[in-house]
Amino acid sequence: MKLMFASDIHGSAYYCEKMIEAYKKEKADRLILLGDLLYHGPRNDLPKEYAPKKVIAMLNAIKNEICAIRGNCDAEVDQMVLEFPIMADYCILFLNGRTIYASHGHIYHTDNLPPLKKGDIFIQGHTHVLMAQKDEAVILLNPGSISLPKENNEQTYGIMEENNFQIKNFNYDVVKELRL
Repeated sequence: MKLMFASDIHGSAYYCEKMIEAYKKEKADRLILLGDLLYHGPRNDLPKEYAPKKVIAMLNAIKNEICAIRGNCDAEVDQMVLEFPIMADYCILFLNGRTIYASHGHIYHTDNLPPLKKGDIFIQGHTHVLMAQKDEAVILLNPGSISLPKENNEQTYGIMEENNFQIKNFNYDVVKELRL
């Protein structure tokens, strides 16, 4: 199974469209959204082509392919317009004999990990900073941000397939890779 991970769209129709194009080009089986879908948040500038209504339409069009997690900028009012669940604080996935714990990153994060066994994978968004590293016990991943990257990163998403995790930009270049 091939999974695409994306985080922090923040209402950008421009980057949401690029994300969906990448999802189709990658031929991923599922799109895992790690939160902050529609609202830009009070600490962020408006992202390019801020148009939450357009983002709603684009995401609802592929609702059966999305697994989403609530971010700190997502609210019940967002759930009222999106046709797929977004209010869970985390999801647990199983891939190739591994447990993947996915969360936005504002509750559980690298300094406050959920209950994990050695070799498990923790993936989050929230920081807008990409990461792929092996800790002493677990694997820590962050696909970066679709629309508002920080720390001089570019817009990125993650692809997990087999025992490999790649962070890619919208030119489909691998920015970072980690063998799981």
